[in-house]
Amino acid sequence: MRIHLASIFVDDQDRALAFYTDTLGFVKKTEIPLGETRWLTVASPDDPDGTELVLEPADHPAVGPFREALVADGIPFTSFAVDDVQQEFERLVGLGVVFSQQPMTMGAVTTAVLDDTCGNLIQIASMSS
Repeated sequence: MRIHLASIFVDDQDRALAFYTDTLGFVKKTEIPLGETRWLTVASPDDPDGTELVLEPADHPAVGPFREALVADGIPFTSFAVDDVQQEFERLVGLGVVFSQQPMTMGAVTTAVLDDTCGNLIQIASMSS
């Protein structure tokens, strides 16, 4: 058994696709029209056939209060692995990304938390070797 898909709720699929591809560096994997929305996924360019992230429309009534509570408490919705958090932080800040937590090292892990512009906080993390 392996993880095939993970979802993240987004306010606007077009804005999310631009942020997750143009800014974060993922690649668009799947785009299937579904009426007013799309089945829209991105994947890591390092593993394009690996786990896909679904950019899921956030229109279900439970999504708003859930995401608002996470953001209010500073809790990231998910975490992405990077080779070097400090280096990725600097690259993303240069692209205008807003961080709610600057790089912080806690034992063997370094993390930072960013705003994905689509209603979510996202953690980036790297492990020390």
